[in-house]
Amino acid sequence: MDVFSEGTSWFENNQDLLIQYAINIAAAILILFVGMIVARVMAASIEKLMNARKLDSTISHFVGSMVKYAIIAFVIIAAMSRIGIQTASFVAIIGAAGLAVGLALQGSLSNFAAGVLIIGFRPFKAGDYVEIAGTAGSVASVQIFTTVLKTPDNKQIVVPNAAVLGGNIVNYSTHATRRIDLVVGVSYKADLAQTKQVLRAVCEADSRVLKDPDITVAVLELADSSVNFVVRPWVNSGDYWPARFDLMENIKNALDEAGIEIPFPQMDVHLEKLAD
Repeated sequence: MDVFSEGTSWFENNQDLLIQYAINIAAAILILFVGMIVARVMAASIEKLMNARKLDSTISHFVGSMVKYAIIAFVIIAAMSRIGIQTASFVAIIGAAGLAVGLALQGSLSNFAAGVLIIGFRPFKAGDYVEIAGTAGSVASVQIFTTVLKTPDNKQIVVPNAAVLGGNIVNYSTHATRRIDLVVGVSYKADLAQTKQVLRAVCEADSRVLKDPDITVAVLELADSSVNFVVRPWVNSGDYWPARFDLMENIKNALDEAGIEIPFPQMDVHLEKLAD
């Protein structure tokens, strides 16, 4: 019997097995093809949904990529199982690798988890002026592992997301208005009623100061060398710093014009002549 005859005989005897293999291979290819399409569609849909909620584009792209590769990994395992390859060992290897990576990247994973919580609870958004982790600035972006701030003097500060959630978060942009808190000290010789009138007049003359809530001008304390007044006008959040700077200057000028002294620390030195 020649080789051709042996091959023909083997093919006839194993025809059903070959057909089954062909069907399994075709099914595995179909699983891979459909799985790749589903992975791309799911990733794109998630990115589109997150962008529609005005989340940071870096985060939406990262989450979409993770979903895509997770689906692809599942599809590959399913295709390998369809053609008869034992996948239990592959799953165990992937699990062990994931555990090793997780242990090595505990800090990064905590930052990632904190980033997910920041996205979910949204204590601030891009553009808000916040105070977090002992620093303050405008939120430039919320990234995978860090939050990027931009300070008023144009410095970039990168804060780990875990540190953001590990302390207090002060968001100065949440509300439309803010209160300016000023403390002004005047001499004990000053007339208190006149001083209150001058301080209130300065605030009322500034167009950025809101009529409601009303301006608070009151005696705060009787300090060692001055009577301290508290001045608390309300302004729109965007006018806070310009209004504060101008009010401080205008208060100084108004008190000078009214002849009201602003005391400053002094030291008296007494010289005694010793007898010869």
